[in-house]
Amino acid sequence: MENEPDHENVEQSLCAKTAEEELNKSFNLEASLSKFSYIDLDKELEFKNDLIDDKEFDIPQVDTPPTLESILNETDDEEESFVLEDPTLLNIDTIDSHSYDTSSVASSDSGDRTNLKRKKKLPDSFSLHGSVMRHSLLKGISAQIVSAADKVDAGLPTAIAVSSLIAVGTSHGLALIFDQNQALRLCLGSTSVGGQYGAISALSINNDCSRLLCGFAKGQITMWDLASGKLLRSITDAHPPGTAILHIKFTDDPTLAICNDSGGSVFELTFKRVMGVRTCESRCLFSGSKGEVCCIEPLHSKPELKDHPITQFSLLAMASLTKILVIGLKPSLKVWMTFPYGRMDPSSVPLLAWHFVAVHNYVNPMLAFCRGDVVHFLLVKRDESGAIHVTKQKHLHLYYDLINFTWINSRTVVLLDSVEKLHVIDRQTQEELETVEISEVQLVYNSSHFKSLATGGNVSQALALVGEKACYQSISSYGGQIFYLGTKSVYVMMLRSWRERVDHLLKQDCLTEALALAWSFHEGKAKAVVGLSGDASKRKAVVADRMVEILFHYADRALKKCPDQGKIQVMEQHFQDMVPVIVDYCLLLERKDLLFSQMYDKLSENSVAKGVFLECLEPYILSDKLVGMTPQVMKDLIVHFQDKKLMENVEALIVHMDITSLDIQQVVLMCWENRLYDAMIYVYNRGMNEFISPMEKLFKVIAPPLNAGRTLTDEQVVMGNKLLVYISCCLAGRAYPLGDIPEDLVPLVKNQVFEFLIRLHSAEASPEEEIYPYVRTLLHFDTREFLNVLALTFEDFKNDKQAVEYQQRIVDILLKVMVENSDFTPSQVGCLFTFLARQLAKPDNTLFVNRTLFDQVLEFLCSPDDDSRHSERQQVLLELLQAGGIVQFEESRLIRMAEKAEFYQICEFMYEREHQYDKIIDCYLRDPLREEEVFNYIHNILSIPGHSAEEKQSVWQKAMDHIEELVSLRPCKAAELVAIHFSEQIETVIKKLQNQVLLFKFLRSLLDPREGVHVHQELVQMSPCVTEQFIELLCQFSPNQVIETLQVLECYRLEETIQITQKYQLHEVTAYLLEKKGDIHGAFLIMLKRLQSKLQEITHQDEKTKEELSLKDVEDTMVETIALCQRNSHNLNQQQREALWFPLLEAMMAPQKLSGSAAPHLHPEALKSLTMQVLNSMAAFIALPSILQRILQDPVYGKGKLGEIQGLILGMLDTFNYEQTLLETTTSLLNQDLHWSLCNLRASVTRGLNPKQDYCSICLQQYKRRQEMADEIIVFSCGHLYHSFCLQNKECTIETEGQTRWTCYKCSSSNKVGKLSENSSEVKKGKTAPSQVKMSPSCHPSKGDSAVKKAASEPVLDPQQIQAFDQLCRLYRGSSRLALLTELSQNRSSESYRPFSGSQSGPAFNSIFQNENFQLQLIPPPVTED
Repeated sequence: MENEPDHENVEQSLCAKTAEEELNKSFNLEASLSKFSYIDLDKELEFKNDLIDDKEFDIPQVDTPPTLESILNETDDEEESFVLEDPTLLNIDTIDSHSYDTSSVASSDSGDRTNLKRKKKLPDSFSLHGSVMRHSLLKGISAQIVSAADKVDAGLPTAIAVSSLIAVGTSHGLALIFDQNQALRLCLGSTSVGGQYGAISALSINNDCSRLLCGFAKGQITMWDLASGKLLRSITDAHPPGTAILHIKFTDDPTLAICNDSGGSVFELTFKRVMGVRTCESRCLFSGSKGEVCCIEPLHSKPELKDHPITQFSLLAMASLTKILVIGLKPSLKVWMTFPYGRMDPSSVPLLAWHFVAVHNYVNPMLAFCRGDVVHFLLVKRDESGAIHVTKQKHLHLYYDLINFTWINSRTVVLLDSVEKLHVIDRQTQEELETVEISEVQLVYNSSHFKSLATGGNVSQALALVGEKACYQSISSYGGQIFYLGTKSVYVMMLRSWRERVDHLLKQDCLTEALALAWSFHEGKAKAVVGLSGDASKRKAVVADRMVEILFHYADRALKKCPDQGKIQVMEQHFQDMVPVIVDYCLLLERKDLLFSQMYDKLSENSVAKGVFLECLEPYILSDKLVGMTPQVMKDLIVHFQDKKLMENVEALIVHMDITSLDIQQVVLMCWENRLYDAMIYVYNRGMNEFISPMEKLFKVIAPPLNAGRTLTDEQVVMGNKLLVYISCCLAGRAYPLGDIPEDLVPLVKNQVFEFLIRLHSAEASPEEEIYPYVRTLLHFDTREFLNVLALTFEDFKNDKQAVEYQQRIVDILLKVMVENSDFTPSQVGCLFTFLARQLAKPDNTLFVNRTLFDQVLEFLCSPDDDSRHSERQQVLLELLQAGGIVQFEESRLIRMAEKAEFYQICEFMYEREHQYDKIIDCYLRDPLREEEVFNYIHNILSIPGHSAEEKQSVWQKAMDHIEELVSLRPCKAAELVAIHFSEQIETVIKKLQNQVLLFKFLRSLLDPREGVHVHQELVQMSPCVTEQFIELLCQFSPNQVIETLQVLECYRLEETIQITQKYQLHEVTAYLLEKKGDIHGAFLIMLKRLQSKLQEITHQDEKTKEELSLKDVEDTMVETIALCQRNSHNLNQQQREALWFPLLEAMMAPQKLSGSAAPHLHPEALKSLTMQVLNSMAAFIALPSILQRILQDPVYGKGKLGEIQGLILGMLDTFNYEQTLLETTTSLLNQDLHWSLCNLRASVTRGLNPKQDYCSICLQQYKRRQEMADEIIVFSCGHLYHSFCLQNKECTIETEGQTRWTCYKCSSSNKVGKLSENSSEVKKGKTAPSQVKMSPSCHPSKGDSAVKKAASEPVLDPQQIQAFDQLCRLYRGSSRLALLTELSQNRSSESYRPFSGSQSGPAFNSIFQNENFQLQLIPPPVTED
């Protein structure tokens, strides 16, 4: 039975030590990167790209390739399913997975870190997928485990391994071997050996189930022959002593196994038999000193995949505490990939699992690895060159931490979380199919072996922490079944077949869910499907048969469960919940036979159920999804809706049904009685091919009231409209209300309808009936629409003899009916002749109409004795002419009649044909409705090319003749017209305008830009005298607006304008003009004179009514005078300033001097406050001593009357003190601000950086690599660390002002920016920009030869300091006062001073004053936290 080859004493080419050295060296060698690019993997991670390039999968075909079907459904065709079909043979207790409502022991563990992660809950998947897993207790094995513990002191179970046998290891060193019938086949080992070796900590069975490897807690390994129960090897020196065996695994090569001990090391065991002596050679694959490995997984291939190209490498995946490695053991030891975990919880368990999956029709192994709550999938494949490529697939984000990961087939995985809940997940859609609580299994944990308690606990704290939740040896999968080892039991889980899943839902009484699940199997959309094989049609047939069975059961249940008594609404609600499900699924399965025979018969037993059933059919009939109902159901349907008085629904249903099998007369009668006209027409058309009878029926209703001249009811209007649409459909060959008339019937139907319309008398007509009743009725009902119907029909007619006769006949009838009858309105007659004109204007016209009839119509429409409907008659005639009727009239006569009837639009239409554009202007001006449109018309004629010079001249001449009318109509529009087209003739226009008011309005519109005339003043060449003429008119008609207008006017002469304003005694305007001229003193004297006269008035005024008014005048005049002095004081010398301000002060104080004499005036306080205002304004321009000296030199105050002005002087001194204090405070605050900002800036620039990880974020190598290169490390403030060489390759540099600035590769690429941001300080929060760069030597920190870059020592800040300053600015809640002042100083000094020029270089720099949240808050800035 030995599978090991006999070797002559062959020395292995690689001893254990050299293998270890080679492996560890290869981790650091860049050469290993050639096979697997880390950067490519990083990109794959970034973009989460689940698609795989076909070219990458172009691997050689396997010798015996499995089908895709067999891979996806591999649980069906396992060589021997462990759990037999008959559960009684195996004594399995099949437990319902949903009966486990008890909470797990682990779930109450408040110390579990993962409890914090359970924030979001997934939706309940039971209703969607049913119960996916079958959960069974292996009673025989469980009982014998308990019995062995009692009878032979085997101890508690510690490990399980499953193949076609089940091996269970115990804490006292025994291995119990069970067969498929749960019978105990072997008991290997003894308690005495257990006392020496400790508990069994790991088990492994080889491929052909002939050998068992046992690893022990004290480090020994034994190999057993499973056929004979003999001990073949006892290995004690395969790894360092004092460490427990955590894992032992056979590879596909029976002579090769891998073991992993609690020191974190991994060893390869090679079994040989030389000269009949069994030996075992060990070599170290990975040393625990380089990082502790706590999980190993060799790639096992099934027999049908043994020739797959990847198997020759004998791949092994290992998970250490920081990364995973994939190595090839053959043909020579090689590292194919390493991958770091990134951030994770140190207590989470590393997990590995291989499985072969089909992607793009190629089968390749996929490695799932996980630590914490993210599962990564790596697809491993071999290319033509023989190298292995690893491609990152879409990873799986969870909301819980995992302690076990098992593939159950290539699409479905089973996860166990840290609170002992199982999650069944579909890998491709990442949908959770089911969760199962398994706390009652009382899962065995391997914590004691990870802590190596049997050898004194000599393990690292990190490994001991991981071991808290380790259960690697308690869970084993084989043949699509997963075995869980509990402290007293063994449970098995497997996927239920599709039938089981449906039946399970039926047992739970979830019939609707069972049908939905079965339908998902039918459509091929279900997940984790087992037991459906064959092609799609065969699978659908099998599922459909099962669904029909369920539907019968469902119908029986609906009738049984119906409430027997109670309200009818309760029964209706019950059936409304149940019956639509039956209808839906019967129609989805296309089983109308079933629906209308057995199901309908079954449900008809209950009248309520029958009603609900019939109502369910309605939406399907209306959407034409249900055709071909049985006559019985159709009849019942109509009767049911009729009984419920839902006649609108009946009508909608009838027009969608094939009613030939019903009693037509009965249905017609019902439709007519209930006014279902659409349905009635449909029944006549479809049931009897009768198209005229419905028309006759409708005519009988609407004709009498129309002939009697009564207004129609709403009901009759609806009927009339239906009649028109019906006639239109028949003449166009369409069925009413939907569909098409059969082609062979179309000509027949058209002829019938025409014959009907032109009948001389109706059937059963009374003697008084007028001729052509049908045409007459339709013309009275809606002339325009009826003629439109005829026009459309004439379009469709072929030019055969019969068609031409029909057209001429109907036209003659129309003329006879309408022209010889006085009860039609002008609008209706006009419609007829417009219709005729259109027909006559066609190039292939064959109609004949007498021209005298058109003349009669013209007389009728233009009759001046009838003033009613004037606009209507004009509009009708215009339509007639535009439709081509113009050829029927003599034009001169038409114009005469139109002018006489004041039809100005008709005149315009005619003049336009004659190109008499000047006459059209008269039409517009006479027409009160359109007179304002004349401006646009004139403008269009003069500006649009295509009109001759003579035509333009005549139009302009006509406009000039009517210029006064135009100006009085809209002065703005008239001015705009003149300015655009005839700017050189403005003076001529002015002469024509004799009315002064009109001239004023015209000039204001022309010259004042505020009037809204959009004309460039440069285009209007005008002499200043025109502007002066306008100013003079302005002085006459609107003196208050003169100054405002002068401020916006441009071309006027100052001297002449001053004379005009003096003539009209507008003193303020004169002062404004003198100031503009430069005569400041002259302007001041005029203002002063006005002020003195106002003061004179106020001192001699006694009437109280006028006092307040005159006081307001004084204040206004004084404010204007002060403003004049202030505006001009900047440009005057001291003497000239005093000549302005002192006379003003004197004028204000003069009335106060008189207060002591004669009559005291009434407003001493008001005048004092006004004087104070003058003094305050003066103080800005004249020195304080000069003012005081001038006051004291005054003869009145110089003689001891200082009491009068004491208040003024004290006020001036107060102002001085206030301003001095303000200046000192501001200076102090500025100094504090500057000091605070510089301190923080210095602290930010000099602060150290703390990188998040110790490896480069691009190449994923540790920063200590590449000793041979003088490479530098760059750390960013966001925490990412890079080699400068890697960053340069990624082009993460920006040149600014001759300096190189680095940008973080990860932050800039995750911002989805195509090119790197120009201004890195503008990058959004959260993706922190590289605000600081720190360099350090690439070699080990202890080495002294540092090659740190030095920043250029210039007085300006370097880029890093600029970025630090920007970061500092962002710490403010608002803008700093220093920033405000900086910006103010920049605005003042025309951009000459920029203290921090670098930070403002980007285009995104905006003024802080433009920020809508800007607030000036004079408080100390906030203190930043370090």
